[in-house]
Amino acid sequence: MKISNHWKHLAAAVVATAALTGTAIGPAAAEADVAALYNSAQRHFTDGDDAAGRADLRALIAADPHDADALALQAIWSHYAGDGAAVGDALARLGGVDAGMAAGTHRVLHAVTAAAATLPNPLPALVGPQTGIVVLGYGLLPDGALRPELENRLTAAWLHAIAAPFSPVIVTGGNPQNGISEAEAMRRWLVGRGLPGDRIHVEDRAGSTVQNALFSTRMLRDLGATSAVVVTSPNHIRRAVADFIVAGTTVVGAMTSLEQLVSQLPPPARNAQRGIYLDATRTFELDTAR
Repeated sequence: MKISNHWKHLAAAVVATAALTGTAIGPAAAEADVAALYNSAQRHFTDGDDAAGRADLRALIAADPHDADALALQAIWSHYAGDGAAVGDALARLGGVDAGMAAGTHRVLHAVTAAAATLPNPLPALVGPQTGIVVLGYGLLPDGALRPELENRLTAAWLHAIAAPFSPVIVTGGNPQNGISEAEAMRRWLVGRGLPGDRIHVEDRAGSTVQNALFSTRMLRDLGATSAVVVTSPNHIRRAVADFIVAGTTVVGAMTSLEQLVSQLPPPARNAQRGIYLDATRTFELDTAR
């Protein structure tokens, strides 16, 4: 269980309350109450009841004004709700508690805004060796073969790799089937179509878009790349772009296959963006539960 760095503030408040009221409230009980509110808020956000989640966070912050994770979540979900005043209040409070967390929360808000404005694009960008091409995996068939959607992503990535011959290529995805990870199956496909094996870098642990972003960002840094073009399906590109930005990657392009392209061109409605916000909080590595 993660214990807040500012626990001493809450403990002091509990002791003061007990002294004034004569109520026997121990620190363990207060901690449990705050954890219960945090867990309830996160469940509500996952279930789509954002108003209830924000109400839980308000109660938590009233009990512990120094809870940085709660303040960050309040800012993010108030942004989703379009409540600018609540965003500003949460960020101002967070800045006084943890400046680093406040800066990261600003990055999350930038990421979801940029992602919502991203257009699926089938055309490769002209980039150099400092920009990696990152293609995201998709579930394999039970025998380890590629599904058509993953072949579409790989075709887009191959086109981009030909247009930008000096850019490193990262294939990311775990979830093995028949002993073959998504990333390894992707590597084999690209090598089979002429890409040099030493140009392709395999990230075979990720089991989600969040992990695709976190693990690939570390690999990009190890390769000396300062930015990336993200390659995935049109209906996945906005969530992926948000996660990579939150993870710390400068996204300079987003390439998709032609499949479903037209239907995904309009910007998503607000309620269709909630998956982007959920993923962004997880890429930011805010605890889903305490």
